[in-house]
Amino acid sequence: MLEILNNKVKSNKLIVITCIGCKHAKERMDNLKKSLYTRLWAIFYVILVFLPLVLLIIFPRPRSREFLRDFSVALGFITMSLLGLQTIPTSRLKFITRHFPMEKLYTIHHKMSIATLILSVIHPVLLIINNPETLLLLNFTTAPWRARAALISVLAMLILIVTSVWREDIKMRYDVWRWLHDAMTLLAVGFAFFHMFRINYFLSLTYQRVIWLVLAAIWLAVIVYIRVARPIIMVKHPYVVDHVEKEFGDSWSLFVRPDGHPGFKFQAGQFAWITVESPFIFRENPFSFSSSSDRDDGLMSFTIKELGDFTSSIKDLKPGDRIYVDGPYGTFSLDEHQSNRLVLIAGGIGSAPVLSILRTMRDRDHCIPVMFFYGSPSWDKVIFRDELAELEKEMDCLKVIHVLEHTTEDWKGESGYITADILARHLPADYKQWEYLFFLCGPTPMIEAVEGALHSLDVGSKKIFSEKYEMA
Repeated sequence: MLEILNNKVKSNKLIVITCIGCKHAKERMDNLKKSLYTRLWAIFYVILVFLPLVLLIIFPRPRSREFLRDFSVALGFITMSLLGLQTIPTSRLKFITRHFPMEKLYTIHHKMSIATLILSVIHPVLLIINNPETLLLLNFTTAPWRARAALISVLAMLILIVTSVWREDIKMRYDVWRWLHDAMTLLAVGFAFFHMFRINYFLSLTYQRVIWLVLAAIWLAVIVYIRVARPIIMVKHPYVVDHVEKEFGDSWSLFVRPDGHPGFKFQAGQFAWITVESPFIFRENPFSFSSSSDRDDGLMSFTIKELGDFTSSIKDLKPGDRIYVDGPYGTFSLDEHQSNRLVLIAGGIGSAPVLSILRTMRDRDHCIPVMFFYGSPSWDKVIFRDELAELEKEMDCLKVIHVLEHTTEDWKGESGYITADILARHLPADYKQWEYLFFLCGPTPMIEAVEGALHSLDVGSKKIFSEKYEMA
């Protein structure tokens, strides 16, 4: 009998080990697929950038001219490709956002935009070095329209960059900036195209004309989707306000439900764009879901901190008010990234997606060891303060570590900011031996500081998932 029990125990152990091995194998396969998809999209993007130039090298072309002149034209081709392709990273196309975090897509967009402007300036500079008489083309009043078009395009790009980088400094309203951004984009692309086709040297080749027209069609299709098709879809799938709840820390939880349609499913940790006006008006803001993804009443909630802009109007919304929701977005989610251990780190309203994760785990009655490091200005500003205490009682696997910037004399917890010392003090000594995942959400300075702290604790970048407030 004892031998039978021993064999059964060994068999069960083998099953457990096999299951764990299968789980790890599946995770590795999923990660491999995601990595492959990401690389394929990156390769496709690069191909689109250099395709006209590569075709020019491979296929017959007009006779070569001075090196600097032809090199300048090559840079001009790359500039034009990059300029048009800037519509893609911020298009919020679902088949792209599944594989690339939105914050990284916006970062790519920002960097590529600056690179495009630099290349657009180098292009004429090389022409002037090659032939100083080209300077005469900079005289807008006497230059032919092919040269004027190039000047207008570069000026539009300059306005794009300046108003994007310093929008908050010059106190430009977001919706005004969006209209200006679109107008300058159309000017930059349109006049650059006019410039290329009027020069008509390499574009006298049929295949070059075809490839540039195809690229233009792709860019136009993306713009039409962003500015026309998606708003129409949102208008046909509205949401209505169910109720609004006051939270600590000058925050409000907005509960909405689909109006006349089934809505969409989201995963805990994701976010969506919300507008209370027409989707055709550029007044939308990204907010994380704070509700459980497994609610069975059809309600979704977003917890929003009152910061004086659109967020200050949330408390004035009434039941039945119509709003529009575009989502879900975000590559980090409770379902997407399975792990044996989870460390959640948030600052202020960055706790919204964390609550979505914790509420979902509670509703599923499935809890893995979770540590939540929560940075707040003071105890009275701790959003979800009471619910976090209740969740910690309900969920044996949850440990909440509050870190307060401003404390009182009777405060016995952590103070200051979330640092490597605080993390090391609360993480178990053997945290490196377990498959921990770290999810960060909050303002950019906090995210960068905590990422640095995690790296100093030998946490690899592949284990860290960040969601920053700033995306545009």
